[in-house]
Amino acid sequence: MERLTDGLKKILLAGIGTVAVTAEKSKDVLDDLVKKGELTVEQGKVLNEELKHNIKKTVKDNVNVSVKASSPEELTELLGKMTPEQLEQLKEQLTKMETAEAVDEESEEAMKETVETASEKKDEE
Repeated sequence: MERLTDGLKKILLAGIGTVAVTAEKSKDVLDDLVKKGELTVEQGKVLNEELKHNIKKTVKDNVNVSVKASSPEELTELLGKMTPEQLEQLKEQLTKMETAEAVDEESEEAMKETVETASEKKDEE
């Protein structure tokens, strides 16, 4: 559990560090442009805010941390941290899986019956 937690911390800190460095670099570039007179101060501030927003959105959309529970206790802990919306999505996914499994079992039973019927007819001949 500690290895999992340490790994998640490292991933989270790396992401935060990346965002911080990118924000600093973009601010430096914008400051240089303002100094050169290519942008006004207000345009630079607006552009900087847009860049920060875009970076946050990109990180949110593209960074996905998945955690696999290795024990029932870890699974219980993970379920306890889920939002009601996430729990509802999980329930829907489980229902779909159960439905697909039931269909597979019905197909398997039908196949067995067909084979048995064919076998019985062959024996009768």
